[in-house]
Amino acid sequence: MPSKKTPASRVPALLDALATAYPNAKCGLDFQSPLQLLIATILSAQCTDKRVNLVTPALFKKFPSAKAFAKANVEAIQSMIQSTGFFRNKARNIQACCKVLVENYDGEVPSTLEDLVALPGVGRKTANVVLGDAFHIPGITVDTHCGRLARRLGLTKQLDPVKVEHDLMTVLPRANWTRFSHQIIAHGRQVCHSRKPDCANCTLSELCPKIGVTATAKR
Repeated sequence: MPSKKTPASRVPALLDALATAYPNAKCGLDFQSPLQLLIATILSAQCTDKRVNLVTPALFKKFPSAKAFAKANVEAIQSMIQSTGFFRNKARNIQACCKVLVENYDGEVPSTLEDLVALPGVGRKTANVVLGDAFHIPGITVDTHCGRLARRLGLTKQLDPVKVEHDLMTVLPRANWTRFSHQIIAHGRQVCHSRKPDCANCTLSELCPKIGVTATAKR
């Protein structure tokens, strides 16, 4: 039974199954530069990627650089991102972040986790998105879906996203970190829902101990 196998022993098969099911999984945010991805990821908090992608084209046209964001009237930023929710706080974080980029990094986005998480409004999740998709530096993005599925699959028992990230780092090959993040998030959105996981049609079913899944859902 899958539940009797160690997490590490199931990982190769899990990665193969995810690669087959989601061969083209990628970041859902539209961007053309590390700065654009950084801003888009900040905006994506408590908001869908689809909504962010509707907002960012006009936003990036009006504010094409970190310097432009840093010098902007914060109310102008707020008005353009209002539909993403929590827009006042997001606008403040975006502007504060860009001021640091201008002052300390010549307006460029740094490419290390340590430097990224030191920026206003940037946590490990955002930093790993930027590292993995803008700089192609492996990173594990632990959002709600990733954390939930990692526990359901028995890859971690942790609730804290940072602890989940560290557990996944120990069992997943580093080269797969970014790809796994996109694939597991896609699986959480499309199949392994929180309340009603579609276990009957899940390609990972035979590899999953189904931790926390009710008997009805398992059938």
